[in-house]
Formats: sequence, C-alpha cells, structure tokens
Amino acid sequence: MEHTPTILAELEEYLKQNDLTLAQFAECSGVHQRTLNNWILKHRPVAIHQLDRITLAMGLPEGSFYERYIDHYIIERSPDWRRIEPVLYRCAELDKLEAIQRIVGHIMDKLLYSPKLFDAAEKLFAQGRHAAALLLFEGVAEAEKYQHSERLTICQYRMFTIQVGDDQNRNLRAATLFEPFVERLDEIDQLDALKDLANVYRSLRQWDKVDKTARIMKEKAKIQYSIKHQEKRKPREHEKKTRGPLFGYIAYADLLCAGVYEAQGDYQQALQYTYAYANLDWVKETDEDTRHWVNLFRHWAKANVIVNKLLSGDVSVLYEYLNYIDASSDTTQEDRVTQLLNIMITANRYQLDVNDILKQFETEIESFSHQPSLGDIYVQQVMPDYFAWFGYEMAYYYLHQGMYSDGFKHLMNASIKANILNNETYFINCMGLFVRFQAHAFPETKAGFFNLIEKVWLNNVKKNGTANRCE
Repeated sequence: MEHTPTILAELEEYLKQNDLTLAQFAECSGVHQRTLNNWILKHRPVAIHQLDRITLAMGLPEGSFYERYIDHYIIERSPDWRRIEPVLYRCAELDKLEAIQRIVGHIMDKLLYSPKLFDAAEKLFAQGRHAAALLLFEGVAEAEKYQHSERLTICQYRMFTIQVGDDQNRNLRAATLFEPFVERLDEIDQLDALKDLANVYRSLRQWDKVDKTARIMKEKAKIQYSIKHQEKRKPREHEKKTRGPLFGYIAYADLLCAGVYEAQGDYQQALQYTYAYANLDWVKETDEDTRHWVNLFRHWAKANVIVNKLLSGDVSVLYEYLNYIDASSDTTQEDRVTQLLNIMITANRYQLDVNDILKQFETEIESFSHQPSLGDIYVQQVMPDYFAWFGYEMAYYYLHQGMYSDGFKHLMNASIKANILNNETYFINCMGLFVRFQAHAFPETKAGFFNLIEKVWLNNVKKNGTANRCE
C-alpha cells in the first residue's frame, strides 16, 4: 500500500522546493506565523479555513488536504465539534460527500452529537445542500432509531423529501418508509407531510393509498381549522403554520378523492367531490391570499367538471373545454400538459379527430420536452408522470392516424421519460406500441428504439446483478 505523506510533510517539502521561510509563507498565505509554528512544532491543528488558505498558497485545488485532515485531526483524535462543524460545512460546499460520510460514521457512536449534527443537517437542508444534509439526517436517524425522539421523526420527513426524485421505485420505498412516522409529527407538519405523501402516491397511481391519505388529511385539517376559529382563542406567539392556507388542505383532499374516482372510471363520484371543492362558501378568511386560493379551486373545479363529462363519453363538451382553455389566463406549462392530456385520452378512447386542436397548440407541445425541475412534490412527481403519459397518448393517436413520423417521435420521448421515471408499466406500454407499428418505422427509427431497449436491459442487468456476457 502506497504511503501518503502527511499535510505537514507536504508543506515542508513545498517550502524546501520553493526556498521559502515559514515567515514568508505566512505572509503569502495570510495564516499567522505563530499558528503555523504551533501546528508544526506542537501539533495543534489549524482550523479548516486556515487550511484552505495554506492549500491556496501552495497552488493546489480546494479541499486537496481534506481527507488527510479528517484522518489526522478528527478520526485519530477525540471528537471536537468546534473543529468538526466547519469541516462539514466546507465539505458540503465542495460536494465532498464521502468525506462527510466518514465524519458522520466516526462521531455517531456517541448520542451526544445527535443534536449538533441534526442542527447542522437542518442548516444544510435550508441552504438547499440536500445531498450533504441527507447523510447527516441518516446518521442521526440511525443513532436514534430506538429513541422515538422528535428529531428522529423530523429526520425521516427530511429524508423522504430529499429522496423523492425521478425514480418511481425509489419514491415508493421512500414513501413506504416514511408513512409510519407521519403520526409522530407536529399536528401542523402532519398536514404538509400527508399532502406530500398523497402527491407521491398519486404519481405512482397507487389510488388506494391516495384515497386513504387524502381522507386522513381532510379530517386532520378540519380539526385544525375548527381549533383556529374557536371563539375567544388567542393566537399563540410563533404559532407554527402550514405551507399553504389551512382551508386548502380540506379542499385539496376533495380534489385528490375526485382524482381517485376519475382514475377508477367512477365519474359521478368524481363530480360529487369536484363540486365539494368548488363550493368554499364555508371559508371564514377574507384576505387577498384566501380569495386567490378560493378562486383557484373554483377554476380547477370548473375545468374538472367538463373533464369528467369528456372522459365519460360526452364529447359534445370538447369545444366547451377548449373555450375554457382559451379563456384561462396565466396558464402554466403544468396546466397545459394536463389540459392536453385530457383531450388526448378522450380522443384515443372515443376515436376523435383532434388534428386541428394539436395544430393550435403545436408550439407548446414542442416545449414539453423541457420539463420543470424545481417546485414542490406535486411539480416534481405528478407532472413528470403526466409528461410521460401525454407522450404515450400522442404517440398512440398519431400512429393510429397513420402519421408515423410524428407518432414514433412522441413514442421515443415517452419511452425515455418512462425509463427515467423507472416506470415499468409506461415503458412496457411504449414498447408494445412500438412492436405493433414497427413495420412502418424507418431503419434509423428502429435502430433508435432497439438501442434504447438494449440500454435499458444493460442498466437492469447491472442494477440487479443478472448474468450478462458482452462480446
């Protein structure tokens, strides 16, 4: 095993090669000469910001000595939080995740460090350094797994939030692991957690889970709303608030339940829940933000009433839906893909010709290849699912219309999105559609699909450890 010189040995060699005295190097680096003397002669470690200056003065990349610093001054010594904390933050800034993992693994044998590590994780989480924060939350959760502490519960919530991403299988695991901890959260945090869980289950089409989660959220939100408006109740100082208006969790639960029944083909029940979140006359608040959300729910309800009629076979309301779309202001990309998806499902289900409609929205449809990457869990999870679904419906429509070039283009986009989402159902549907129409594909189109299939296969082989022999 090759011996790695210590940081001090490298510094001494650098001074020798460049014919520098310690005083000259101190002036060059901005680190006081006494500090350098104490480090060299008395083995008192420099702080991490001082090490950064030394590294810079030696002309080396940032963080070059971090691994050795962690070895000699953290792992080989008694843990000192005053030294450890700034190292964690600097490793997070430089994305040195393996270094963070080593530190966490070293100090988490002692529960004494759980509160400090948790506070550092919360700070990193607030800064958006989620990969680094996840390692800290995991360390705290592992150390406190038998403690049933509030910290453990919040760690589980943060870990769930961070881990939700493109891979739907991973999302299901994250949701399943987090769900038992929801009841341990503060009553207010429970509402946001339940909403996040419901949106993940919605993206996974786990309709029983969506229904159960939505109903629990609605009951808890009704209780909190009643408490909020109790007579003579004085608001507490620093009272915790939900991310959105409290009444919105009740209305959103009805919206979710409407979606469950719509997905199951029970359009009458879907309409009943839609009418429920359209009627918000019971809301007591009258401020501008409340009016905004009330109008938004009514706007969604108006659209979804028409959609339920469309999907149930009443195609006479198609142009009423188009008039609604045209009259809508401030339409987002998420709104548009949902609207057009509803039209395409109806067109394919009832064999409608919607070429004129697709021509009208041609530019926006082309933009759907650039999906939103930021936002809440709804935007992160539900919308990518809709983009993939929309691509499949477009491909199905064009291929059955004999418009093969457009059909295969949308089918390829949908297949790629399904693979990114790790959604086996969507991917199998896309491949089935390709097989059905492959006789109409140009050779280069066939080659593109076969290359994608082989890539997916090889990735699965690698992930699952299945036998494979590549010549």
